Amino acid sequence: MMRRVVILTEIISPYRIPLFNALARHEGIDLHVIFLAETDPNLREWEVYKDEIKFSYQVLPAWRKLLGGYNALLNRGVARALAAAAPNVILCGGYNYLAFWQALFWAHSRGVPFLLWSESTLHDLRRGHALVEFLKGEFLRKCSGFVVPGRSALEYLCAHKIKSHDIFMAPNAVDNDLFATAAARVRQNADGRRQELGLPDRYFLFVGRLVPEKGVFDLLSAYAKLDAAVRQQAGLVFVGDGASRRRLEERAASIVPGVIRFSGFAQRELLAAYYALAQVLILPTYTDTWGLVVNEAMACGLPVILSRAAGCAADLVKDEWNGLLVPPGDVPALAAAMKSLADQPQQCLTMGAHSRQHISHYSPVEWATGLTRAVATFGGAHG
Repeated sequence: MMRRVVILTEIISPYRIPLFNALARHEGIDLHVIFLAETDPNLREWEVYKDEIKFSYQVLPAWRKLLGGYNALLNRGVARALAAAAPNVILCGGYNYLAFWQALFWAHSRGVPFLLWSESTLHDLRRGHALVEFLKGEFLRKCSGFVVPGRSALEYLCAHKIKSHDIFMAPNAVDNDLFATAAARVRQNADGRRQELGLPDRYFLFVGRLVPEKGVFDLLSAYAKLDAAVRQQAGLVFVGDGASRRRLEERAASIVPGVIRFSGFAQRELLAAYYALAQVLILPTYTDTWGLVVNEAMACGLPVILSRAAGCAADLVKDEWNGLLVPPGDVPALAAAMKSLADQPQQCLTMGAHSRQHISHYSPVEWATGLTRAVATFGGAHG
């Protein structure tokens, strides 16, 4: 029984390509992906890996502009693209663009099941605006079913009175093998790569956008609270860019002793090197629907110090087993967690092994299997 599945999503994200490839290989799935744009130059510096795409896709004509802090994206040809694709079921990647609403109404008018890929959590700081919450509630009520990446997103939907039998789990994933293999290669020439990248012998690692909501200022403050002896032994490396980089660099200059590096944005090929040579990944975010850098770091065998506000916290990090969980905004707790792992390098290795073991269950194949279960429940057949 062949089912035509159409995924409507914003951009060609390198994180999603392995997932969509796995779904396209799934027996009984005829996949077509409609992208609203190739990339978002306002927020993303990702390379677009078109040569890795093994599924049918198209990119709609688009107009994008920042309007008063809102990232506006308008598309032409949404209904035409859907009609040409003739889906048995639609999986939609959000509710925040007009194209998603157009697809919802198109599906309703034709009796096509419409599933929402929902990553929102109760910790999401974007919540609370009355109009946004009203529109989101209206969108949720019109969906046939839902696919979530983990327990925090499931909890969010249950809080919105969505019935559990309409929600399917498809665990958020990256290409674990790609990161693990690349990290292993780097470690074979660890000293050379460390020197090449200008990295300390031991360091805490942050990967992500350098903006306040990621907790980067808390991380810098927590590092400053560490004993001077700890800071002499372990550095702090920020990989990423963003609006707060200059302020962070100014504050970092006053932290003595200590080694703090700002390495800038790194494409996927280089990221594994930073993970492979680090001691711990730290994500002290105030709001994050998931946090795929945690998946990447775990695939590379790292323990994680993670904010409980991260969407992946409930699924990926078991406190004191493969990392440590801290409350968002709690600088003393973050500093204590950093000191604890800085003083226990062998414990870091043990936790890193646990990370690698645990993340094996969060793979593109597992994601595709979860999504297929949702499609089998709601989608008809064609051909």
